[in-house]
Amino acid sequence: MPNKVVAQIPNIFTLLNLVMGCIAITYILQPGIMVVQGDNGEYLAELPQQMYWAAICIGIAAIIDFFDGFVARLLGATSDMGKQLDSLADVVSFGVAPGLIVFQFLRMAWGNQPDGLAISDWFLLPAVLVPSAGAYRLARFNIDTSQSEGFKGIPIPAAGLLIASFPLIYWYTNYTAIQQILRSPYTWYGIITLVSWLMVSTLPMIALKFKHYHWQGNQAKYVLLIASLVLIVSLQWLSVPIIFLLYVSVSLATAKNKS
Repeated sequence: MPNKVVAQIPNIFTLLNLVMGCIAITYILQPGIMVVQGDNGEYLAELPQQMYWAAICIGIAAIIDFFDGFVARLLGATSDMGKQLDSLADVVSFGVAPGLIVFQFLRMAWGNQPDGLAISDWFLLPAVLVPSAGAYRLARFNIDTSQSEGFKGIPIPAAGLLIASFPLIYWYTNYTAIQQILRSPYTWYGIITLVSWLMVSTLPMIALKFKHYHWQGNQAKYVLLIASLVLIVSLQWLSVPIIFLLYVSVSLATAKNKS
């Protein structure tokens, strides 16, 4: 049994995850949507540059989230409290913060539509489905003992990282068509629906945890990791949605082969 001080080290990592999520939220909300003048003199709704740092904070939170479990196992300091604390932190960093990113993108998208600045708040409320689905998924995970080697539904950090990538893609892509797609509110309604459904679904998903590092038994994980590295090098931020879809595809194909 670890002593009381050592037992709290994983919890400190978990709280750092929560802190990064809270910082991300402050960046997302300040100063909100801006109105800028375009090249042709027209006025456009635009995202603030602070959203860049929000996305980075969510990425840092994901790294910390990985290490808190690793540290807990390394120190033999796993606990029920740590499990619950981890879920509470995750719902903020990968649920609420990404949900607010979606909210701001929807505001921008509708703001660039004719009379979009007068749009009802009801058109923005679907953004709350992301943290709601994430909270439901975490609660189900906490009481389901069958998810030790794999997941049912997309893990909330994967969903959060996907959404956090979109501000970075929006600013740094060389393809104006992608920017136009991300300026459409209907794109965001599609993303909300897909991500929320994948989290609350019971589709079998791979857990990227290794009991051993041999090729046999880890083929799908190694293929996914190698493909992800290639995509990151070649496509930078645009690789994240592709890796997300690849993760879903490989998970479903692996589950089908086992059945």
